[in-house]
This record gives sequence, C-alpha cells and structure tokens, in this order.
Amino acid sequence: MKLYPLKFEPLYKYRIWGGEKLKTVLHKNYIEENIGESREISGVENDETLVAQGTLKNKTLKELIANYKQNLVGEVVYQKFGNTFPLLIKFIDAKTPLSIQVHPSNEIAKERHNSFGKNEMWYVMQADDDAELIVGFDKEISQSEYKKHLDNNTILDVMHHETVKSGDTFYIPTGRVHAIGAGVLLAEIQQTSDITYRIYDYDRVDAKTGAKRELHNNLAIDVIDYNVHNTYKTHYNHDKNVSNTLVHSPYFKTNILDLNQEVKKDYSTIDSFVIYICVDGEVIVTSNGENYQLKQGETLLIPASLNQLHLKATKAKLLEVYY
Repeated sequence: MKLYPLKFEPLYKYRIWGGEKLKTVLHKNYIEENIGESREISGVENDETLVAQGTLKNKTLKELIANYKQNLVGEVVYQKFGNTFPLLIKFIDAKTPLSIQVHPSNEIAKERHNSFGKNEMWYVMQADDDAELIVGFDKEISQSEYKKHLDNNTILDVMHHETVKSGDTFYIPTGRVHAIGAGVLLAEIQQTSDITYRIYDYDRVDAKTGAKRELHNNLAIDVIDYNVHNTYKTHYNHDKNVSNTLVHSPYFKTNILDLNQEVKKDYSTIDSFVIYICVDGEVIVTSNGENYQLKQGETLLIPASLNQLHLKATKAKLLEVYY
C-alpha cells in the first residue's frame, strides 16, 4: 500500500484542570467532562493514536514505521529511533492552572525511567483576558532558597509570570520550571515522553480520586535550571506564505506558515517526516493529485517520501514540524 498524508484519531485525556475549549473552539468530538488534552499524533507506548482515514486506517505509528521505515520518517530519523516515533503532538486546554512542573533531560530520563527526556514548545492558540504562562524564574535563587519557597508554599512568588495572547510561542527545555495558566488553549510539540516531575499543585484535590496528586520534589530538585533569562518568549518573523522559524532545537524544528494563497513546498532536502498543525483557518494540502482538508485543530503527518506538496488557503496558519 502506498503512503499518503495521514490523519489520526485523537486521544482525549481527562485532566483535573481540563475545560471545554477543545470542543467549543477546536470542535473536537467527545462527551466526557474536564478533557484537558487531545493527543493528536502519539507513539507513546500503550497510548498510540490510530490512522483515521484511507487504506492504512487503524494502523499505529509503530506498525507504520515497521512497515515503511525511512519512507515514513526519513533515513536519519529511522537510523536514530528505529520503530519509535520521536515526537508527540497535543492540544491543551487549561480551564484552571496546571501544576508547577519540570522535565528531566534525556540522560536523566534514560537512567531513571528508560525514557526520552521532554523538551517541548508551546504555541498559544487562544487566551482569555489576563491569562498567563509560568516559565522559569524571575530572580536568581539558590537550591536552598528554592527549598524554602517550596516549604513555605511561596514558590509562585519567584516564578516568571507572563500574560499571553494568540501567537505567543515558548520553548521549554528540560530543567525549566513551568506551568500553563488558566484560560490558555495551546498546541504543544514535545519529545515522545510522559515523564513529568510535579513540584506544586495548589493543594487541590482531584474530584475523580478524592486525593491530592503526587508531587515529585525529590526527583525534581537536581534537574531544575535555577538560572534567570532575559526573556522566555520566542520572537519570530510574520512574513506571509513562507516558513518563518519558530523553534529549531536538537529535538524538533518548528516553523509557522501564515498563508493567504497557494504555496508549493519542496521537502526533498530535509530527510524527515513533516507534521502540519492547523492553528487557525483552514488549508487544502495537495499530494500526488489528492486533496486533504485541514481545519483549525487538526493535524496531518506527511511521510518523508512525499516531498512535493501544494498548500492552498485564503486564511490559515500552520505549524510546520519536522526532525
């Protein structure tokens, strides 16, 4: 069977902080309450998304890679990761704040959990008035000072709070303490990992379990980057109909395409799959004469072997992600 651009069935996740925007803004189809996360493309073990359409319907990423190898993911990716897909794509809706948390590096995650680390990025799709993200520290503190703030429940006082709006972008390397605040809907691109160290959770009780969620401060203390940075937000160009660099890291590369016409894309030089995440409007993606409609809140995986595409839109914004 020939490869073609692939849509996947999202996996919807209950979260203590989840709201309704995945349904009301992104038009996701689910009936549960407090859905905070839509996993769009996932190769996480026991949590894999299935192909939604075409002759490969219901196949997992692992099955696809095992069958198509470098034709699906690219030669370099296949040699490095084998049958493991390296990225996890999500939409996140925070009705209330997420916990203050941090992710371990590749080396520590491998040693402690036999997992990848979790470098990630956020692209804000919608934010209520005064909604904020928490990213890094606002003042230099030592590890001992950090412990005092933790013990006194004053850790929020030394964190960097940033009011956000649609289009704001943040890279969250491992070690950077962070949290998504109430009223934020965003796209998240990350390494394939479920390892999160929860530091502070507002002393709240999960209605589903009747208990507070576990904290991981003993694990977190030695992975935190205590340095203060001049800025935490990513600044980028807004040129129309070209790929503007958002975040280029060793773990993934993400650009933004702000489209209002037809654009030809040639990916023959990157040796990687490409993922389109539609964060605004809608676009028609044409590959081998076949059209694929992509609306806000939808994602599309372009196999590495399909390197000639046409994109057509009167108004759309796409995140363009590859390895």
